[in-house]
Amino acid sequence: MQSFQMHSSPRCGARTANPCKSPAMPNGRCRLHGGKSPGAPKGNSNAFKHGRYSAEAMAGRRRFRQLLAEINETIEAVE
Repeated sequence: MQSFQMHSSPRCGARTANPCKSPAMPNGRCRLHGGKSPGAPKGNSNAFKHGRYSAEAMAGRRRFRQLLAEINETIEAVE
């Protein structure tokens, strides 16, 4: 009996109605359950909606929180 490489490769194992038995890709899932695409590329302007979660907006909010913390420390030091 012949043994094919695909038959002995690791399986996806995604928990669907029946466990998926498709061959897994390097990340452990098959092409149907998240094995092929890592997501949209960075800076994808076609997927840009409002910018709330853009890197610049998140960095600005992070800096704003730091400034508020510094202001609160200064106020507590004065009191």
